[in-house]
Amino acid sequence: MPNLSFNEPAGVLVKTTLVDFPGRVAGSFFLKGCNLRCPYCYNTELITGNAGDDTINELFAHLEKRQGILTGIVISGGEPLLNPYTKEIILKAKELEYKVKLDTNGTLPEKLAELLEDESLRPDFVAMDIKTSPERYASEICPNNSKHYGDTQYFVDKLSEAAKLVSSMPAASREFRTVLVPPLVKKADIEKMAALLPSDASWQFAQFRNENCLNPLYNKIPPYIDAEANELIAYAQTLIHGATLR
Repeated sequence: MPNLSFNEPAGVLVKTTLVDFPGRVAGSFFLKGCNLRCPYCYNTELITGNAGDDTINELFAHLEKRQGILTGIVISGGEPLLNPYTKEIILKAKELEYKVKLDTNGTLPEKLAELLEDESLRPDFVAMDIKTSPERYASEICPNNSKHYGDTQYFVDKLSEAAKLVSSMPAASREFRTVLVPPLVKKADIEKMAALLPSDASWQFAQFRNENCLNPLYNKIPPYIDAEANELIAYAQTLIHGATLR
């Protein structure tokens, strides 16, 4: 474990959320840094490390203060599996008897396995994002200066492995998430994404927001209208019964 300063800016603390941890009133901490560059991402400054002034000590103080009111903590990002603070947050949260939810983009299955295999670090709930067809990550989701840019098989393998790890958890302790971004999520993409998921998956879709996107061109792309979104969800439900528009 590297030497960590809990007083350095580490991310963004959301003190209370009713929507990020199914069935729980929780806090959320969005850690800086990400290994992907989703063109529609609206946490632009967070993923590049240029924003997020809250510290880990501020998070810990909040969790101690809100014991008995909050029952969960969501560790998100960015990509929290890249961040050395993630394990420290989990340990502290469990010490304070909070349930822990981890959000991940599914490209770091080895790091996810480290947590799942260690009882002291195992999250109580994992949400895995699936952005588009696995084959499209290498050219449309991966940053073009990454050594994995263009390596289609790398992302197919990583996403498949991560999905299997998440699927090994009880059905009530996991979900998969997809944003309905028109250029990235069409029927053909839904079919390929669904192939990664267990039949009892909770597959949560969300509408695309064309604002503050990492790629400015995506700010000009209109979201699916309700009829189009509903048609895609209906198709997803023919593949995964638990698909729904959140």
